[in-house]
Amino acid sequence: MSPETLSQSAYRRLRDDILEGRIAPNTILTERELAERLGISRTPLRSALSVLEREQVIERMANGALLVRRVSVEQLLDIIQLRLILERAAARRAAGFGITPELEAAREAQLRYLDAGAMDFESFWQDDGIFHRAVALAAGLTLLPGLLAEQRAIVRRSTIIRTHTNFADQAREHIAVIDAIASRDAATAAAAMALHFDRMRARTLGWLNKD
Repeated sequence: MSPETLSQSAYRRLRDDILEGRIAPNTILTERELAERLGISRTPLRSALSVLEREQVIERMANGALLVRRVSVEQLLDIIQLRLILERAAARRAAGFGITPELEAAREAQLRYLDAGAMDFESFWQDDGIFHRAVALAAGLTLLPGLLAEQRAIVRRSTIIRTHTNFADQAREHIAVIDAIASRDAATAAAAMALHFDRMRARTLGWLNKD
């Protein structure tokens, strides 16, 4: 394998370990232990770490050690506000085009959360991403899914969101957006998406208060 391939593999493995919580926030790491853990030399490892530093997943301390950054409350709320602005506009624009097969499939997926009680977080996380991506693509905004994926990756690192197991409210909010888009009601679609993020903010603060 080439150093570039080793670097990419190291990046994915470290990023996944951090996203999935196998490496906890505020963990201090060293290049030596990471190189031993991944079975690679420090050259490709440093390339992988530089990407994670740019993404603000880790930061290098004065002594050279690496700190896994905790996602702050301010970051979570900033992301919610940013996404509200972007996705409200996307929902409004999507309503001008109408329903798509991707949105129809997303709606079907959301229905199973309405009366399901406790559900697996990972399943909902995937379906949530599919919904938001479908709205962006329905709006013809091909760059937006990538931007959303970046923001979701940051949120994914927060341990708080993983404690939730009932997603009926989120599913109803998603369905309301899709139905407004299907009806080609731009104002209602935008309002439904804004309400979704307002409630997301309230839920996030509620989970924080319980933590």
